[in-house]
Amino acid sequence: MARKLGGRIPVLFTVFSLVVVLCEGLFPTTMTLERAFPVSGDVELSQLIARDRARHGRMLQSTNSAGVVNFPVDGNSFPVGIYYTKVQLGSPPQEFYVLIDTGSDVLWVSCSSCSGCPLTSGLKIPLNSFNPMSSSSASKISCSDEMCTQAQGTQYSNMTCSAQGNLCSYSFQYGDGSTASGYYVSDTFYFDKVPRESQTANSSVVFGCSMAVGGRLTETDKAVDGIFGFGPQSLSVISQLASQGITPKVFSHCLKGDNAGGGILVLGEIVEPNMIYSPLVPSQPHYNVNLESISVNGQALNIDPSVFATSSNGGTIIDSGTTIAYLAEKAYEVVIPAGGNDLWCIGFMGVKGGLTILGDLVLKDKIIVYDLARQRIGWTSYDCSRSVNVSTTSNSGKPETVIVGHSPRILPEKSILWIATTSILYTLMVSSYMFL
Repeated sequence: MARKLGGRIPVLFTVFSLVVVLCEGLFPTTMTLERAFPVSGDVELSQLIARDRARHGRMLQSTNSAGVVNFPVDGNSFPVGIYYTKVQLGSPPQEFYVLIDTGSDVLWVSCSSCSGCPLTSGLKIPLNSFNPMSSSSASKISCSDEMCTQAQGTQYSNMTCSAQGNLCSYSFQYGDGSTASGYYVSDTFYFDKVPRESQTANSSVVFGCSMAVGGRLTETDKAVDGIFGFGPQSLSVISQLASQGITPKVFSHCLKGDNAGGGILVLGEIVEPNMIYSPLVPSQPHYNVNLESISVNGQALNIDPSVFATSSNGGTIIDSGTTIAYLAEKAYEVVIPAGGNDLWCIGFMGVKGGLTILGDLVLKDKIIVYDLARQRIGWTSYDCSRSVNVSTTSNSGKPETVIVGHSPRILPEKSILWIATTSILYTLMVSSYMFL
């Protein structure tokens, strides 16, 4: 259990597999998450490491450079995300399956006549493409538009002005060599309010319409319609909805610690007791925190805190799109021997340089709150198969709490991916404060 100790917070976790539940929300709304990469003995660890390394290359490149909405989430690992969800765009609304990515900002989907976009998916989901001409509410973003100016600062994007039609265009380059390029459009984004009795709401948001993809984004085995960025920059959907007064600038997720995958994503504020917060490192493109120390079975390890210091190529990042946990090499060399000789597979990897990434493995079985308005990340241990309480506003204008959740899944009987032969408890101390 996480609790406050002398200004530092211990984050306790055992080394097992994990699954995600995310939550969002001034009107609460939920999305279902699905996993695209199975957490089971059927997946080679080398596969997980390979997709993580591709993702981290993109992160390293980028370090130099009022209601609740919730969605169901499913999925597994992919070059830019582990989980995917379904969104509706346009008039009439069209459904698109998109990867959830806290490491990028922009929502983009495949555009009609897209070059390289897969037509079928091994995930057994229907693929779709967006045609602005078929939507009565769509409008293309011009180079002179204010949103185009904001897009210039978007991570991983080279913003250009299209010679044809004066369109605000983008080109994303991912660490594994995958690419996506197209132009920005504004159209209607639909979401379900919470409670469920409320009607579906909608808002106009700016997103990308990709005309070409390359690299692994062309592969069909884990193909989806696009990527849903949940980064902290102004062009992310959560930032756009917050600026319109539709949702607070907060989103949350809860990742289940079993093999089934999936979860819940909430745009908005989850109200749960014992939530503990750590301040975000300011002016960073990712969700960075100040990691201060690591303990094994209650014993603090002799690691210089400067190993975890935020810099152009270092720091500690919270990233649900990373599969396992990665420690800066100097920390890794101390942590592993401290576990003793009985370890078989711990789920940590060493990284040359100073980058530490706390991924899926660490975030499981916890509610994680990304509070961008107050620049903090919160968490508490939680059974992510349960419903969660979210803060909303009633028709009378008074604040109230409602319960949201998802249908239970039948869990497959498969062995866990990460195993420790002895019961070893790892504790990460991060700088912290509590809000009453």
